[in-house]
Amino acid sequence: MSLRIATFGQAPFGRDVLLKLQEAGHEIVGVYAPPEGARPDPLAEAALERGLPLFRHKAMRRKGVAIPSRVAEHAALGAELNVLAFVTMILPEVIVDAPKHGSLCFHPSLLPKFRGGNALAWQIIEGETEAGVTVFRPDAGVDTGPIVVQKGGVEIEPHHTAASLYFERLYELGVEAMVEAVERVAAGTATYTPQAESQASFQGLVDDEIAAIDWSWPAARLDRLIRGCDPQPGAHTAAAGGRLRLFDCQRLEPVAEAEPGTVVGHQDGAVRVAAHGGSLRIGRVRAEGKGKEPAAEALAVGARLG
Repeated sequence: MSLRIATFGQAPFGRDVLLKLQEAGHEIVGVYAPPEGARPDPLAEAALERGLPLFRHKAMRRKGVAIPSRVAEHAALGAELNVLAFVTMILPEVIVDAPKHGSLCFHPSLLPKFRGGNALAWQIIEGETEAGVTVFRPDAGVDTGPIVVQKGGVEIEPHHTAASLYFERLYELGVEAMVEAVERVAAGTATYTPQAESQASFQGLVDDEIAAIDWSWPAARLDRLIRGCDPQPGAHTAAAGGRLRLFDCQRLEPVAEAEPGTVVGHQDGAVRVAAHGGSLRIGRVRAEGKGKEPAAEALAVGARLG
């Protein structure tokens, strides 16, 4: 059975979910993508190429209240299901609940753990060892609705950043989970399993306060922070000339007689920085107002960070 679907999303993930749903025979009655920006959005481009109705609103609510014209616009589509594929805007309940089958939403963690908008970063920062994806039916809470499909068993490896964990391991798994959840709804076999609140955790956004490096911390904790904040916002530390953000981190063995935060060597464009209980290889850095550059070009041996 095919469904009339309205998709909400962005980026390659939103595009690939859209294409898979079309391949499965579902009718896409509307596509909601971000407003035009400096770079083309892949989901919006796919909608235009296929002649699908495209809507590019900055928001669907105003002062916490659904915008009437947006509600009417969505209702006119006659969608039987909303598919939320990598959505960052907050949708009003009146739109989320409007279709016959409600909505399905993607989240890059094994809910109920790591609810919130920066789940990928927090899994690395907190030292989680297993990752996965969840498709759930959203309710009034933040990532709290019943689960329809969940796929886990993904190892978080020592080299993973928030970006590489997503693109290397969770991206295709997430597209697969979204399509599977839609097929279950279409077939009438979907089950909606309440989340176990006793296992729930919520983490806020990873901002500059969270991303600040404290060189008194152990090397293992610093390594997780830097990788979790890569690529955004970038874990940062004080350096000569101002704030410096660190990327491409690898934890190494300790170095003798060096204060934490001291650059102790260069290798292949990277630097090695002393830390408690180990050391860190930093491949790239970004100073305020500049682009990323090889760390060895910005930091001399003997330089102190923090």
